[in-house]
Order: sequence, then structure tokens, then C-alpha cells
Amino acid sequence: MTAATTPQDDLPPRLTRLAFHGPLSEARAAAMVGRLAASLPATVLDIGCGWGELMLRLLAAVPQAHGVGVDVNAADLERGRLAAGARGLADRVEFAEESAVGTGRGPADVVLCLGASQALSDDLVPALRELRRLVADGGRVLLGEGFWQRTPTEAELAGMWPGASAADHHDLATLVDLTVSAGFRPEWIETASLDEWEEFESAYQADRELWLASNPGHPLAAETREHLDSHRTAWLTYRGVLGLTYLTLAPTAQ
Repeated sequence: MTAATTPQDDLPPRLTRLAFHGPLSEARAAAMVGRLAASLPATVLDIGCGWGELMLRLLAAVPQAHGVGVDVNAADLERGRLAAGARGLADRVEFAEESAVGTGRGPADVVLCLGASQALSDDLVPALRELRRLVADGGRVLLGEGFWQRTPTEAELAGMWPGASAADHHDLATLVDLTVSAGFRPEWIETASLDEWEEFESAYQADRELWLASNPGHPLAAETREHLDSHRTAWLTYRGVLGLTYLTLAPTAQ
């Protein structure tokens, strides 16, 4: 007997192969959690949290901690709630569907902002100031932020995201200097490896690539193909040019 299907059953799956929504290995994530957990934080705030995987791992490592994840993507937030429930963390975490702009959720002992500074401001400098406002004295910010590994050529920019500009990112040294100017000292500086990027970008596409291979005549096939092909072109263009740094930042005393 064939199980009944719903209208959603034949749609392209979404991000099921990703543990983290970014180029982050299990080994690096474990080291980050260990460093952040060492100070026994009581509160964790995750800006642009998605499904909040790193936050959940930190809460699991620090049994007294409570966390709040803020995002505007309802599907990702629901995935986070389900994961929290499955791990026995539901009573210690809130996933809030709201904008982070001007949020009153802080200050927190640990603030996570992984590839999501744009959730605070389109401009990095005020976003960094907001992170300083949101972290408690003596706490930590874990910032994941893009940087240029080298200045991209005009041809490379044309193959990236729409409207890509060399002004979209800084080099790593300038980026770190900006965090210092915003009121932090860098405790730890690390960058995603090419292996982490390749695993992330492949996993980001893989579900839908296999779906498209099996459903070339589906009404959504053309739209899915266009999205996959344009994203793959962009990623293979910025591969080795765009980097991602993870900065563990300690706020300077005020």
C-alpha cells in the first residue's frame, strides 16, 4: 500500500545535509564551543540564528545557560525548535521570529553572529557597535564575517552575486582592526578552510541537485535549475577569493 502524499512531498528538499549554515567543520565547532563554554556563560544570544545549531551545542555544554535565537526565517526557526526538543533543551532556549535591528535582547554573556552581521546593519561598522552593546562586560562575541583573501578582479565580481563590488568586504587585517575600533580585543582569529567551504557549498546544493536529476519535468524544475546553476557559478567564482573568518572577541571594559 502506498502512503498518501501531501502537496509538499514532491518539492525540492531544503538544506537537510547541512549541520551549520556556513563553512564550519565539526572539529572547529567543537573547539569553539569549548572556548566559549569555559567561562560558564549564563546567557547566549544568537543573532541571525537560522536553526541555531552552534547555540544548541553551547547550551548542551553549559547546563545552566539559557539562549535566545533571533531570525526572520520561520522554517529555520522551527527546525531549531524541533532540534532543541529532541535534545532536551526546549526549556532553555527561545527561537524568536523577529528582526535583530535595535534588538533589546541583550546584554548576553555570549553573542553569536555567524555570517549574519547584516541582520544588525547593512554597514559593518554600526553592526560591530551593536555587537558591543549586546555583549555583557567579560563576555564573548563569536563573529563569522566574510573577507577578501585577495582583491577580486572585475571579471570575478561579475560572476559573483548580483551587484558584487570590491567594497562589499574588507581584507582580514582591516576587518580585525575594525573590531578593535568598535571596542573588542581579538581572543582568537581563525578562517574557514577550502575543505570547509567545499563541504558547505556542496551540501548546500546537493539535495536539490539530486531532486532535479530525478524530476526534470516538474513544474518547479526550471526555477530550481536556474537557482542551482547561478549559485554554483557564483561559488566557483568566489572560491579561493572570498574567505570567512571566525573571530572570538572579548569586549574591552567600559
